[in-house]
Amino acid sequence: MRRPVVAGTFYPQDKGGLLSQVEDCLRQVSAKEIGKAGRILGMISPHAGYVYSGGVAGHGFYALSQTAKPQVVVIIGPNHRGVGEAVAISRQDSWETPLGELKADIKLGEEVASRSRFARFDDRAHAMEHSVEVQLPFLQYVFPEGVDILPIAMLYQDLEISQDLGKAIASSLSGKQGLILASSDFTHYEPQSVAETKDRKALEAILTLDPPKLAEIVSRESMTMCGPGPVMAMLYAAKGLGATEAHTLCYRTSGDVTGDRSQVVGYASVIVS
Repeated sequence: MRRPVVAGTFYPQDKGGLLSQVEDCLRQVSAKEIGKAGRILGMISPHAGYVYSGGVAGHGFYALSQTAKPQVVVIIGPNHRGVGEAVAISRQDSWETPLGELKADIKLGEEVASRSRFARFDDRAHAMEHSVEVQLPFLQYVFPEGVDILPIAMLYQDLEISQDLGKAIASSLSGKQGLILASSDFTHYEPQSVAETKDRKALEAILTLDPPKLAEIVSRESMTMCGPGPVMAMLYAAKGLGATEAHTLCYRTSGDVTGDRSQVVGYASVIVS
C-alpha cells in the first residue's frame, strides 16, 4: 500500500477535517456553471494545497459526480522530485488517504507498459510525490463506493513521450469506461496579468485538443506550467478514445485566494468529452 505523504500539509490529515474541506471546495460550484457534461473522457485538475486550488479542482470533480462512474481513473501527474523512470507507473496494490483506500489496476498498468516505449513500473517516482495523491480524496468523496486508479508520474514533459503514453493509454482503455485525469498547475510565480495571458494561450490550445500547439506555446512563452506532459498525454489518450471537445470549467490564480497578485500560480479545471 502507498501511504499518504502530504496529508497534513496539502490537505487535512484527519478524516473529518478532510471531508469538511472537500465539501467546502464542492460547495463553491453551482450546477449552472457546469451544465450537462455528458461522458467525460479526460480532465485537468490542479495539484496545489486545497486552500489555494481546491475550489478550482472542485469544479471538475463536481462535473464528474454528474456522470456515470468510470471503471478506472488513470491519473497522470508530473514528477516534481526528479527521481525514477521517465514515465513511472505505480505497482502499489492500493493507495491510502485519510478517507480510506483506493485499489490500483495493476493489470491495466501492465497493458500500458507493454504498449509504451517509455513507461515502466517504478515506485521511486511516487514515494514523495504529491501530484497524484491530492486528487484521491476528491475521487473518494465523489465515488464513495470506490473506484480503481492507475497512478503515473511523468519526469519528462516532451511531446514525443506524451504522445507515446497517450496512445498506450487509449489502446489499453479500449472497450473500458475509463477517465484520464491530468494533474497540472499552470504558470508559476508571475504577476497575475502575465500569468493570465500565458495561461489563456495554453488553454486555447487545450480547448482545441491540440497537443503540438500546447507544446509550442509552452516553449515559446517560457511557461512554468507544472504538468504539460500529463496534459498532452491526456489529450492524446482522450482523442484516441473519441473525444471531440473540451471546456474550461474554472480558472483562477493563487492571487484570487490570497489577494497578493504580484507572484501567482494559475489553476484550471478542464473537462474533455
